This record gives sequence, structure tokens and C-alpha cells, in this order.
Amino acid sequence: MKGYMGKVLVVDLTTKDIQEKYIEDEVYEKLLSGVGLGAYMLYNNIPKNATPLGPDNMLGFVSGLLTGTGSVMTGRWMAVCKSPLTGGWGDANCGGTFSPAIKRCGYDGIFFKGISKEPVYLYIDDKGAQLKNASHIWGKDAVESEEILETENCGTRKPSIAVIGQSGEKMSLISGICNDKGRIAARSGVGAVMGSKKLKSVVLAGSMPIMCENANEVKAISKEYTNKIKNANLPKIVKGSFLPHLSTLMSKGKTYSSADGIMSAFMMKKWGTIFSNTFGLPNGDNPVKNWGGSVIDYNKSYYKNINPDRIIKREEKKYHCYSCVIGCGGVCNIEDITKGEFTHTHKPEYETVNSFGALLMNKDLDAIFYINELLNRAGMDSISAGTSVAFAIECFENGILTIEDTDGLELRWGNSEAVIYLIKKMIKREGIGDLLADGVKVVADKIGRGSEKYAIHAGGQEPGMHDPRLDPILGIHFSADPTPGRHTIGAGQYYNYIKLWEHVTWAPKVNDRTPKDNDYIPSEEVALKSMAGSCYKQILDGIGGCLFAMITGAQHFKVFDYLNAATGWNKTPDEYMEIGKRIQTLRQMFNIREGIKPLSLKMHDRVSGNPPLSKGPNAGKTLPVEQMMRDHWKAFGWSDEGVPTAETLAKLELEKLVEELI
Repeated sequence: MKGYMGKVLVVDLTTKDIQEKYIEDEVYEKLLSGVGLGAYMLYNNIPKNATPLGPDNMLGFVSGLLTGTGSVMTGRWMAVCKSPLTGGWGDANCGGTFSPAIKRCGYDGIFFKGISKEPVYLYIDDKGAQLKNASHIWGKDAVESEEILETENCGTRKPSIAVIGQSGEKMSLISGICNDKGRIAARSGVGAVMGSKKLKSVVLAGSMPIMCENANEVKAISKEYTNKIKNANLPKIVKGSFLPHLSTLMSKGKTYSSADGIMSAFMMKKWGTIFSNTFGLPNGDNPVKNWGGSVIDYNKSYYKNINPDRIIKREEKKYHCYSCVIGCGGVCNIEDITKGEFTHTHKPEYETVNSFGALLMNKDLDAIFYINELLNRAGMDSISAGTSVAFAIECFENGILTIEDTDGLELRWGNSEAVIYLIKKMIKREGIGDLLADGVKVVADKIGRGSEKYAIHAGGQEPGMHDPRLDPILGIHFSADPTPGRHTIGAGQYYNYIKLWEHVTWAPKVNDRTPKDNDYIPSEEVALKSMAGSCYKQILDGIGGCLFAMITGAQHFKVFDYLNAATGWNKTPDEYMEIGKRIQTLRQMFNIREGIKPLSLKMHDRVSGNPPLSKGPNAGKTLPVEQMMRDHWKAFGWSDEGVPTAETLAKLELEKLVEELI
């Protein structure tokens, strides 16, 4: 009764062999479940230098250690694999209802190796697991496929379904895996790996109980947090039009002020992530014009069109992931926009709005709604897709791509009609879309001619829509994490909200009126902050926790207390942070084993302000990224080149957990 199920399922798609594998308690106590269990399985089962789209790669679906224990905000699941996009460690995170379904089938993770000769899907219920033919849904989009599979497998329990769309089938390197009719585990090219295996879907209909050590204590922690969130409400008079003014006011401050992370729930409950549509423009958080512009370019005449209130007007119902008490999602009616082609879509997230708004100088909100549903159904990552389109536009504007190269499309900033056509081509892998469907690094390598100047990525992966020129610690994570380009690992703003220093002995305290400029200067303190953020996020991804709960603060979302109640381990916060360090180090060691040179993951010069912008809130800012990366690694006990030292590996006892540790 430790919160975890104690075993995984391993499916060989080549031989059709399906086996259960029991996992020792020590693995969970050293690495948790979720991303830690995924790292354990992949390091031990993927041969060195395996081809990402070949039979030796392993694709895993992992749940969180706290999922289903009665804890709230712990319904996330992850897909893990060797990434075809970066060539190293790959993972993607998603919500919905799929995470508890993995555990209700009796497993903490489901792993696939090999390649099937024909399209298949895995079905699991209380009677066991079996592979079924999926030829009849191969070629259909993710939403349609899920609806068909739901009807075919509708028994006593409604199944939870993960599925790829056309982008995954066509092995687009920027494709993800969908569930709940359009939510996507989008990053690292996990959809391409699933498509390469001819695995269309995983359908789960188990009903096994999920136990924990002290259910009453878990329930009490959940009740306390739930009550806090219920009381976190913005006054009804606060409108989306107020957000740019608030952002402008806050950006004028030269120091940090103490802020309670619970305040973030105010925004998330009212708008979801789309509050950032306009809040992040005046302060320099939102990248503009392929990271080369600012709010001076994408000014009020543009951003008034993406006011989050305009999106909320289309919201017909709120969407809550499993065990969620915030409810940042929503379902929007778009029947009039698409003229009946689609009736509804998941409310577009901020990342999608900015990727197809400010990044492209586009102010057509209807086009963004339409593109959102196209990508959701195809299973294509909106961050990478939008960045690829921005790259193509800038190449076209600079004569690197011609009208003949673009199949007749006039690729100009703000030309939403051309963008829609281009996205459809990317989904179908037709013409210029075939090139762009693998992300900006691949296409820049193919066409050359100076196009790399406009290919914005970190180690092959397009960065999230938040600007490290505003938040330098975010830039460290963009560049130094084993999965580069991620905005969800850590940031200075996250660190200030979470207040880890109140729980972890070595986490640097942020005092009121600490100069913001301090984070732009490489130092041991900055490195400890970034390290703490990485460790804590690995814990979060080990328990199935939600990023937005994490940001409300460790004093509210009591991760350490939850873990002790669910497992009975009685560990200190410092000991749990050591687990986070162990998971992060194992992910890094996976990259080292696969020949990844950590410094090669450094984000594109334009993102770090080299050369600096000449106007806007981030004007004149350049980050010393390489030194910050080295300091970050040093804090972890890794070498100056990002390689974990023998002493660190021994201290973390990783040799006991993985075979042939380099």
C-alpha cells in the first residue's frame, strides 16, 4: 500500500509477446514513478545508439506515484522514449483522464518495443491485455479514432484512450500523442515513435483499486488545498483588457517582491493559460516575430484581438483533468468559424495562441481557433509547428525560400490564410510541408543558405513561448536540461512563487526587494535556484503532478507531505530533492550515453539576446548562457561539460539501479 502498483507491462510489437515485469520497491524509493520509472526502464532496455524510429527504441506510457491515491492535481501522465527530434532523452506530459487508467489496469507504466507489421492498438481490461488490429482507423485523425475505439470497446467501463493522428502516423518529428479528444503529450516527437511502431492507440478499461499508506492523511491534505483554491477568485469586474496594464505596471519594478503563488490560481481559474496572451507582451515574456520583435511591433492594435475574454466568450463548459480542482481548460464552440467542419475544440492554450499569434504577427483569432483544432486532431505540437511556420516566413522574406519552394504560398507576416494552408501541408507532409513537419533544425540543415539564422531551437527542439531575456533562469533550463527548449522545467518566476527555501535547507532564499538584475549575472546562487527548480520538477513528474499546482507554492501544494502520507517513507524535503537530483542525473546520463554533447543543446543566439533587441522591454539584454549552463551543472555535481562525475553517480547510488552506467 505504497501508492504505486509495483509492476509494468512490456509489449513486443514485433513478436506480439506481452509480459508483466515486477519492479522492486527500491526503484520507486530511489526514482519515484512517472519520469523516474521511465528513465529506469529506458536506460536499461534501449541499446546504446538505437535508432529513434527503429525497433530498438522503447516507448513508455507512465503514470504518477500519487495518481489515484486521493491526492488532487496529480492526474498527469508522460510518454517517454529516445527522442527523434533531439536524439537524446525524450518525454512529453499530458493531463486528461489517461493517467489513472494506467494504474487501474494494474501497472505504473506500459512500454512498447519492436515494430508491428500492421497497424495495431493495445487493449487492456481486468481480463488482461491484447493487441487488436487498427487498420480500419489508420489514417483517421485522433478525435475520430478515439470516438471509434470508444464505441468498439464500450463495456461496463468507459475506456481511456491515447492515440496518434495523421502526423504521428507519418512520423512527423514534431508529432505527439493525444487523449481526451485533442489534448496532446506534444513534445520530443513521441508521436513519431508511436507511428514508427505502427501502434495507433492504447485503450485502457481496467478497474483495479489504487491504494496508499495513509488515505485519511492524503484526504486531509487534499481538502486543505481544495478549500484554498475554491477561495482563490478574481473579482468579476476584472476583465482581460486590464491584463496589459497590470503587466506594464509590474514590469517597471527593478526588484522582486514577495508574492504568494496561490495568486496564480486566480488567473488560471478565470482564463486558464490564455491570460498570458496579453499579460506577457508589455513585460517582454511573449516572443514576437520569430523572436526578433517586441510589443512595439505586435502592439495594441494587434493584441486586442487575442484578449482572453474573446476566447472565453466561446467557452461552453470548463474542462478539468482527473483530480483537478483548478479547471484551467475549456471546450469552445467553433462551428460558425469552420462552417460545420468542426463544432468544438479544446480552448487553445497560450502556447498555441502565441505560436500562431505574436510569433507570426497574426491577429486573426478565428484562424487560431481553426489551426488549434487542426493540430489537435493531427496530433502535432503547436509550439514546434508555429515556430516552423515563423522560420518559413522569415526565410521567404529574406529570399531563401521562393514562391516555387512554398508551392505558391505567399508567406508573409500576418497572412493567416497562407498559414492555414501551410499547416494542412505539414499535416499531410505535402510539398514544403514535408520539410517543415520535422522541425526547424532538420529543415535548416537540408536547405542551408544561411537559413539556420532563422531556425529557432535548442538542441533540435523549438523553445516554449516564454522569453528568457525576461527570465534568465528559464534560459538555463531551455539550454541545460536533458530535454531542451522546455518552458515547464523551471524559471526564476516559478522559483519565487514556490518558495522552496521554506522547506529545503540548501535552496537560496529570495528576499523582498532583491534586484532582478541579479539573475542576469552567473553566480552560485543563480545556479542553486536553477538546480532546485530542476530537482523539484522531476519530483512533480514522478508523482503525476500538475505544473500549475506546483506554481501555487510548496506551502500550499504540499508535495512532500503527500508523498510521506501515500508511501509511509517519512523522508525529509531534502531527501526528496535528492531523488529529483537522481532522476535528473539519470536523464542526463541517457543523453551522454547516446553521444549528446550537453553544450550543443544551448538555445539559439537570438533567444539569448545575441545580438540584443534594439527596442521593446527586452532591449539591450544579452544572457551569458554558456557560463550559466556550466554553473548549473556544477551545482549538480557534474563536470564543466555537463557530464555527471563518478563521485556524483556513486553518491546517488545510480550504479545499483541501471546496468552498464557510463
